[in-house]
Amino acid sequence: MQNSNPNRKYVVGGIVLAVTLIYLLRLFYIQVIDKSYQLSSKNNSQLRVVEYPGRGMIFDRYGKALVSFEAVYDLLVLPQQLKPFDTLELCRILSVDPIELRESIKKAHDYSRYRQSAIVRQITPEQIAALNEKLYKYPGFSIQIRTQRKYPQSIAPHVLGYVGEVNQSDINADSYYQGGDYIGKSGLESEYEQYLRGRKGIRYMLVDVHNRLQGSFENGRYDTIAEPGRKLTTTIDAGLQEYGEKLLAHKKGSIVAIEPSTGEILAMVSSPGYDPNELVGRIRGKNFERLLNDSLNPLFNRATMSRYSPGSIFKTIQALIALQEGVIDEFYSVDCNKSIIGCHNHPNAHGLREGIMYSCNPYFYNVFRRIILQGKSTSVFKDSQIGLKTWYQMVCSFGLGQVLGTDLPGIKPGLIPDVAFYDKMHGVNRWAFSTIYSNSIGQGEVETVPIQIANLAAIIANRGTYFIPHFVKSIEGVDSIPEKFRVPMHTAVDTKYFDIVADGMQMVVNSQGGTGSRAQVPGVIVCGKTGTVQNSGRKEDHSGFFAFAPKDRPRIAIVAYVENSGAGGVYAAPIASLMIEKYLNGTITQTDKELSILEYKQF
Repeated sequence: MQNSNPNRKYVVGGIVLAVTLIYLLRLFYIQVIDKSYQLSSKNNSQLRVVEYPGRGMIFDRYGKALVSFEAVYDLLVLPQQLKPFDTLELCRILSVDPIELRESIKKAHDYSRYRQSAIVRQITPEQIAALNEKLYKYPGFSIQIRTQRKYPQSIAPHVLGYVGEVNQSDINADSYYQGGDYIGKSGLESEYEQYLRGRKGIRYMLVDVHNRLQGSFENGRYDTIAEPGRKLTTTIDAGLQEYGEKLLAHKKGSIVAIEPSTGEILAMVSSPGYDPNELVGRIRGKNFERLLNDSLNPLFNRATMSRYSPGSIFKTIQALIALQEGVIDEFYSVDCNKSIIGCHNHPNAHGLREGIMYSCNPYFYNVFRRIILQGKSTSVFKDSQIGLKTWYQMVCSFGLGQVLGTDLPGIKPGLIPDVAFYDKMHGVNRWAFSTIYSNSIGQGEVETVPIQIANLAAIIANRGTYFIPHFVKSIEGVDSIPEKFRVPMHTAVDTKYFDIVADGMQMVVNSQGGTGSRAQVPGVIVCGKTGTVQNSGRKEDHSGFFAFAPKDRPRIAIVAYVENSGAGGVYAAPIASLMIEKYLNGTITQTDKELSILEYKQF
């Protein structure tokens, strides 16, 4: 039979030739051009050994170490090389449970017989010294050196934060991390993780088919050296921080101190606290669970997360806004009419300065009424909306009602109520000044957090400007701190009005009849304001006080809160006074005042 298609053999031959040519070209590409396949094949005879860097140290503003590190060790196992060993002896040396050790070895075996896995982490140098003498008895085991945090002074746990093992979300977010790595979990450890963690090094070792080490791969040609983390210098004054923690011991409360001219945070205390060394090493897990379940909530940072009514401290803002709006002047006077709103007994306030000094509630009720009801509409509801809108914008210019851009995670914004807030609460055109007048004295719906009030003190100290409060002073290898911390922020109130309020705050502390006389510091003019924070009748009120000093060229702005301890002048004012004296003079002369604070204990 004659072939119906004489060209078929040429077609088939062409296809075979083309396929052969494709395979040849592909082999040429793999073997000559693309090196990844060579590296992949080499990986079968290599062991990738990670060298972990020392985490960057953290210092206070004067160079004193707040956070350092020390060597610790992990015990690795290569299941393929394991032979029977004395389990009880190994567990005794490492202080681990035999059942947990066996489970860890089984997990390592299930993961890979030919790859090393860490089965005991964060072994102390003392334990390693004991183990090294007997390591020859444990084939398949080896030691890997790492570092862990150490806190020489055991202070500022809420600021510094802690380090913990990465979870899956950390690994998914950043390919740098692998299981078993450590990462900053809170505080500055978290905020500056990218600088503090350093960079891991890699050594490539030759291994045989059973993963036994045969030496360095190509004499270390592809090895990389671990780079230690960068040093972080903070704005914290370690001595002041330690003293603040001493004053607040056995009390619930917080202290925040700021250098007004820079926004640098000198101290941030939250009490009750904890020893940061408790969250280091193999005891971390148990200690963290204990702290987490503690009814005193020592892990909670009251300085950045507690939302309080500001109380009478807020009267300083009301005064500034009223002056700016022109609805009062410095001589505006009001009778202390307790039928309008409750008040303590004091003479009538003749002028704004005395209104602040006496902390007169009826005075600031009328001040707030003049801000809200300016007669810009014939409807009291519309007029209240117009006034509240202006008031809200001006209050927010002081950094309230928003998260300050401080370099510490988890700061709360507080609450400054606006028109939409009251429309939702009461309904549109169903509220007016008579509904919201409690805000006049810092009660009502207004909420602030301590760091915001410390910043408010800095604003008045600077006569209307501020720098975003921050903890970073310098980072090794970085030319300057972030720009947002170097740019001054301005309030909506003219500078000329702040001297009037500063005068009133000076009278609060230094004049007869002032509510903050316990904040006096010998030889220093302190300007301050008490704030008694109502506590919904459940317990005694919170004691609050904010201040700056000296009056001229201020060097420190501060707030102190002591929960459930009464009026602002009772405990918060003397604590602020002692902190101011400690920072400005370096010593304490008010020993009786200090003793009374140290002796007051809530738990």
